[in-house]
Amino acid sequence: MLIAADKFKGSLTAVEVAGHVTAGLRRAVPGLAVSAVPVADGGDGTTQAAVAAGFAPQRVQVTGPTGVPVTATFALRGDGTAVVEMAEASGLQHLPKGVFAPLTATTYGTGELLLAALDAGATSIVFGVGGSATTDGGAGMLAALGARFLDADGEPLAPGGGPLRDLATADLSGLDPRLAKTEIVLASDVDNPLTGPKGAPAVYGPQKGASEEDVATLDASLAHYAEVLARAVGPEAAEHALAPGAGAAGGIGFGALVGLDAAFRPGIDVMLDVLGFAPALARATFVITGEGSLDAQTLHGKAPAGVAAAARAAGLDVVAVCGRLQLPQEALAAAGIRRAYALTDLEPDPARCMAEAGPLLERAAERLARDFLV
Repeated sequence: MLIAADKFKGSLTAVEVAGHVTAGLRRAVPGLAVSAVPVADGGDGTTQAAVAAGFAPQRVQVTGPTGVPVTATFALRGDGTAVVEMAEASGLQHLPKGVFAPLTATTYGTGELLLAALDAGATSIVFGVGGSATTDGGAGMLAALGARFLDADGEPLAPGGGPLRDLATADLSGLDPRLAKTEIVLASDVDNPLTGPKGAPAVYGPQKGASEEDVATLDASLAHYAEVLARAVGPEAAEHALAPGAGAAGGIGFGALVGLDAAFRPGIDVMLDVLGFAPALARATFVITGEGSLDAQTLHGKAPAGVAAAARAAGLDVVAVCGRLQLPQEALAAAGIRRAYALTDLEPDPARCMAEAGPLLERAAERLARDFLV
């Protein structure tokens, strides 16, 4: 049995999910051979998944999204591969509870986290983006890495996406020279462009506290930012603004494409490679995947869909565990998942379901084992 599940957001990490599923399976089938590859798709939890796969955690203090210092972790492997998760530095979890900063939140700390990875000897960086509190197009990140963004008076811009409307000059010549020698892969499950009706402000801004007026301000500011960068580095910047992934994590994808020469890949594909999923799959005869909510978003590049696609290609059965199930059976089948076991089937109260997720997951896994293995 191979367990390759993502976190249950708000209740269990991917490592904890694997542990509870294993316990439940072995209640029904004592001594069952189980292996686990906790997975992530580039969003929050990506660093934890890398550490579970044998990467060494590296903790550093960086600038949080509101300017308050936070402790962030990246993961490093002996071959020089680093996994850097932007949410560790610039994620929503670093905002005061209930307080958003849609116009001023900065990715500066993410740039500091990338610098820390370079200082630690990273020569290849998997840059996971998602769960951000920011919509600054990656300007803060690039500033931390040596870029300069100035207003008409030659003064550095204030942090955040809102002030980008006053950007007059962008200078990327001071970017850390080590970046040019480092392979950087932008890992994301988001394929939105930078601006427009499907862009970062319109689609994700409201989740970060942006009002309709804020969304309009941010969209105009990011469009202006892209125009100034195009004057600074060439027309490819305008092309990158339209590219899939440019709108990831408040536009940090755009900053990575333009300033870091990053290559965009679906986050789950990158992470399955990095986490050693293929060798584990080769030893498996049955696969269990899952995440907190199996819904329409799952089918668009989330971890369970990636795991199921790989397992189906290998001719293996796949079942899923989840907190709640919002997909019909035909959609599950089309994704290669034979059946899904939801915790809400055992405990319909969402609050209790999240509070008791571990024991409920063990019961669901025991039921799964009796259905498929006994």
